[in-house]
Amino acid sequence: MKRALIALIWLTCICMTVLATNITGSWNGKLVVGPQSLTIVLNISDNGCTLDSPDQSVKGIQCETKHLSSDSISVNIPAIGANYAAKLTNGKLSGQFTQMGISFPLELQPGEVVIERPQTPRPPFDYETREVTFASNDATLSGTITIPHNHNNSTPIVLMVTGSGLQNRDEEVFGHRPFAVIADYLAHNGIASLRYDDRGYGNSTGNASQATTADFGNDAAAGIKYLKELNQFGKIGILGHSEGGLIAFRLAASGDVDFAIALASPAMRGDSLMLAQNESLLRLNGMPQPLIDSYINALAAIFNQRTNPSHHITNAMAFADSVVTAQGGKLPHTAIENLAAVLEEKNTWIDYFLTYSPRADIATVQCPVMAIGGNKDMQVPPTNIEIIKSLLPADKRNLIKTYDGLNHLFQHCNTGSPMEYNAITETFAPEVMQEITRWIKTQTAKNSVD
Repeated sequence: MKRALIALIWLTCICMTVLATNITGSWNGKLVVGPQSLTIVLNISDNGCTLDSPDQSVKGIQCETKHLSSDSISVNIPAIGANYAAKLTNGKLSGQFTQMGISFPLELQPGEVVIERPQTPRPPFDYETREVTFASNDATLSGTITIPHNHNNSTPIVLMVTGSGLQNRDEEVFGHRPFAVIADYLAHNGIASLRYDDRGYGNSTGNASQATTADFGNDAAAGIKYLKELNQFGKIGILGHSEGGLIAFRLAASGDVDFAIALASPAMRGDSLMLAQNESLLRLNGMPQPLIDSYINALAAIFNQRTNPSHHITNAMAFADSVVTAQGGKLPHTAIENLAAVLEEKNTWIDYFLTYSPRADIATVQCPVMAIGGNKDMQVPPTNIEIIKSLLPADKRNLIKTYDGLNHLFQHCNTGSPMEYNAITETFAPEVMQEITRWIKTQTAKNSVD
């Protein structure tokens, strides 16, 4: 899940004029916060100063300059109450990044950050691609069908459905394009695919501001209907990642597809999943367990108030503070501010997701299912795979598996933290694509049992 209700460091800032200097150019380095590190890029030019946070997909943020000389710089980041001051020493900018009164050393070296994505497919392709559109209620969805050479009416095809947050057809994040990588691999192995831009994003139209998982599920159902009406392929399946896995189970339960692949799909109710996400991230970042318990207990109360309001809250900050106090816990002021922000945020998707449970869909699926995850997934913890296994009707065609060492994006990783996604050059584990391919071929073979 790419929507997060807490942010450890949110680099959003406003900045202004920089004078000509011999330290112009791009400078990059790692901001170390506890066990985590965040890539920072400071771009200094004659026309201004901007800040990039590649690990958070944030680029071109401007900064307010307090001081600039040939060997030193100081900038404010008002929106987050932060600043950075550094001096040129031995060819590097060495200084302190300060946020909310806490300082961290930050050394920047000259040069931009080079992002390597060796798995991204590059043309010319030795398979066919077609740009297509299909309708879904108020939206026209734009996508790409990838078709292997020597295909025929028995060639299987999968519809790919992205995770939460608006994304393009490649499910692009941090320069990674996992759906493009998977589509390329499948095409080389005789399997077609359709991937599409989410409604209201990329080349697709439609209202996304009020859309929920149900609306995105309807869009996927429209994609399956479109593929059936083409009458050019064999068995039609769905491959969904994260929230897309929820949608895969919805369509499988309704009998719309011949097979379903759920990658890192939640099996918990939304509020339980978000509590688990927050707890994992807080623990990874070194927060003491008593504070973690206080925050998670308070967040649960905030979720309950948000989804089942017993009375109108006029002061979210006061309510959040009262929740923490009533539970006998103690939290930093910034944590209470974050709880208040969760309560105040206007978000139709979150309101729907918090109370949505996929358990009934999972329990009524009749087609073969491949449900897989990584044991280092911190966004959809691997316990969800065990829940799926317990809920799915017994079927020897199913493959339920947790892979060692993989994160939510199915990358080989160290901790599984989302902060690692950008730094990892691998987009999608090859062994997982191999197993997906083998499984699809097994389900779509002419002698397979329906």
